[in-house]
Amino acid sequence: MLNPTVIAVPFFAFFIGLEAFYGWYKGENEYCPKDAFTNIFVGFVSLVWGAFFGFFTGFLYLWCYEHALYKFPENAWWSWVLLFLLDDLLYYWFHRASHELRFFWNFHVVHHSSNHYNLSVAVRQSWFGNSVTWMFYAPMMLLGFAPWMFGVIHGANLLYQFWIHTRLIKRLGWLENVLNTPSHHRVHHGVNDIYLDKNYAGVLIIWDRLFGTFTSELEEARYGTIKPLESYNWIWINIHAWAEMREAMRMQKTWRGKLRCVFGSPNIDF
Repeated sequence: MLNPTVIAVPFFAFFIGLEAFYGWYKGENEYCPKDAFTNIFVGFVSLVWGAFFGFFTGFLYLWCYEHALYKFPENAWWSWVLLFLLDDLLYYWFHRASHELRFFWNFHVVHHSSNHYNLSVAVRQSWFGNSVTWMFYAPMMLLGFAPWMFGVIHGANLLYQFWIHTRLIKRLGWLENVLNTPSHHRVHHGVNDIYLDKNYAGVLIIWDRLFGTFTSELEEARYGTIKPLESYNWIWINIHAWAEMREAMRMQKTWRGKLRCVFGSPNIDF
């Protein structure tokens, strides 16, 4: 089955162009042409690498499903509801791990390394992130959800997250209590002290409220990373965090210290 995010590429391009035009028309343009082009190119290559890794993870998911003790019915509405909730919950923990453990952050930082915030940032994804995401999602197939069902639900989850990468939509009333919205996700991308490591949700913001990682949008966010990445080099964008981790490990004298460089918080100052 074709990845829903691949099918959606023309729609991504249309809405990125529409947002850029509207922002220019209203005099609120948040687009830097060089940054936007970098985001789009990095995102395009991530789809190519994603297809490569997907070939192997697909076989892994099938193996897990074949060895599941129970198979959820594919035509039952409650199977789809349960799958959606479980997938969104696992996305929360995957996303949280990608901020709190340096190994996973080294992939995810690609998405946060733009110093701007607009729809083009949504497609700025790590080239190699799909090499580790299976660790969080393979258990869903072991529980008995068919891989194609997971592909539909998880793809829809990722598609949902595209539109929340905008500054043009402010608040959405009561929906702010349930859904991850542009306001909540601007907080997530902010490097303000009060915004760091908050709002990890995919679709439902209830997970952040439940696990104590929720913060409302209280002030204008500053975007990017704590140490801004001043580079448009596509390769460096994908590997700079690994180079920084390697240098941090080199400075440590003990194995314990070296392991902290890999699996500790990315905010540890060595």
